[in-house]
Amino acid sequence: MITAAAVQTHPLTTLMARHRLTAASYLKKVADRHEALGFGAMAHRKEKATRWTREGVTPERTALLAIASLHGIDLADVDRYGWPGFLLLALDDDRTVLESPWTAAGTVTTLTEMGGPVDRRGFLIASTSTLAAAVAQWITAEPALAVASGGRRVGSEAADLFDIRLDALRHLDDTVGAGQVYDAAVLELRLITALLKNASYSQTTGRRLFASAAEASRLAGWCSYDEGRHAAAERHFVASLRASGSAQDPTLGAVTLAFWANLRYNADDPQGALHLLDGALADHRKISSPRVLAMLHARAARAHSKAGEPTAAWRQIDAAFAAYADADTPEADLPSMYWINHGELHQVAASAALSLSEPRRALENFTAALTHEDPYDTNRETRGTVIYQVRQAEAHLALGDVDAALDLGHHVITTMGGVDSARTTSTLTELRGQLAGHRHIPAVAEFLAYAA
Repeated sequence: MITAAAVQTHPLTTLMARHRLTAASYLKKVADRHEALGFGAMAHRKEKATRWTREGVTPERTALLAIASLHGIDLADVDRYGWPGFLLLALDDDRTVLESPWTAAGTVTTLTEMGGPVDRRGFLIASTSTLAAAVAQWITAEPALAVASGGRRVGSEAADLFDIRLDALRHLDDTVGAGQVYDAAVLELRLITALLKNASYSQTTGRRLFASAAEASRLAGWCSYDEGRHAAAERHFVASLRASGSAQDPTLGAVTLAFWANLRYNADDPQGALHLLDGALADHRKISSPRVLAMLHARAARAHSKAGEPTAAWRQIDAAFAAYADADTPEADLPSMYWINHGELHQVAASAALSLSEPRRALENFTAALTHEDPYDTNRETRGTVIYQVRQAEAHLALGDVDAALDLGHHVITTMGGVDSARTTSTLTELRGQLAGHRHIPAVAEFLAYAA
């Protein structure tokens, strides 16, 4: 769930403000369009806007169509995204994020656009050409050479504090899920952006602040994705990539590309994911972290598995383990890469095998993830544990072992307690759907009723 604090402004209120219209004048425009479309007269007292924006009232069908027509929104999108979601199509926030120049000033402009009214669109906003352009521009992005001249001077202490706070948010995300962490990540981003715009600092501190902005926006993007808000996630990932370019930190940019790729292949665009990953790996010698390299190869394996390409997928799994073999202790690596270990890579290999219809191979890797001397941490990775347990149950079902799947299903419900994540909820829904064909078994019927 997105908290009330994050929701802030109804999209219709935002639209009226951007067009400098009062509620009465806006409703008059809607009424005029309503009549022009042949729907007849429509009352346009300003109280109607209050009911729509504050009291949760959905406009009548013809009013929805008139509003969509007024803003040039495809009428099919009214049904596709619902009220008030389709109104977000009339906002031009995406244009600023996608089209601002790839300079330090352009990055600040983009970061300023982040964290406004919560974008609930559950679809992708970046085309294939946009993905390719983003990677190309990231590689050649202008570093943050200009030093701000106004405002109070800030030094490395500010960047140190942001590092500490962002590290805490990453671990909170593991435990409580994205819904409660998104607001905090956006708050960090606003604080960092305010310093970038209004303070003065050295080039070194400036680059560290841009790096902090990149990480805060990446984390906000990850939280948005975890909540099913794909458009918002992509906006944050683009902003993060821009900030990593201004920071001249290719390793940090590669992390963002890996998380963005995760979104793309899970949104049925494995080729788009591979575009991002190929860009990140194009000059892998610039990536300072073996764990980041391992993650990139692991994500490429998942993308290939989603695309039904087993040879390429297993080649990338081998590359992921090979890269991880060069890793030092977690303390010597990027703080954001603490979760990459042998267990995590086995979980990825298991997931790839499941996507490739190899359930036995999947179960072998699920077991290895938990029994390896460098195991997957189920206590720390609460949300991930739920997702992998559901996949393990799916593998058992594919092999006809309903009892094992049910046992894991009960573990999933226990583990989910207190985790706020749309992805974990949807994975449980998927498991219930697969078990539905076995509801003639009393234990399955009992579980389905319990998990409803």
